Amino acid sequence: MKKNKKPDTISTLLGMDTIVDGTLEFSDTIRLDGKVKGKITSREGTLIVGEKAVIEAEISVGMAIIKGEVSGRMEARDSIQIHAPAKITGDIHAPSISIDSGVIFNGNCSMEAQPAAQKKFMFGRDKNPESQVPEPEEKKSKNLDN
Repeated sequence: MKKNKKPDTISTLLGMDTIVDGTLEFSDTIRLDGKVKGKITSREGTLIVGEKAVIEAEISVGMAIIKGEVSGRMEARDSIQIHAPAKITGDIHAPSISIDSGVIFNGNCSMEAQPAAQKKFMFGRDKNPESQVPEPEEKKSKNLDN
């Protein structure tokens, strides 16, 4: 999103009577309240799916906020927020995902791994197996005798 735009400012609205069949590309923030079938893409934009919306699409956006019905694979660069009464059928993928109580979700959910610096900070040491504390010397010598 552009720096001069507020994150809660909707730059495009497709109302309940709107039907789109094909590819929908956008920037900034879009709210969908109608029906969309096909593909929805935006490198950094925010997609808001209203409660009455019915979406059958492959979705790839910066951020997704879902309250309606979505069928298809959904991927977000930053986060996916799913609020009741949403109905999701399909796989979702983002670094941060939240699903409220009351949501119907049928699919797989995957989240990207945290950066190494964040893992190290969480517990005071890196969680990489190669950086773990070495075995005591007496255990090493027993292993060599076998």
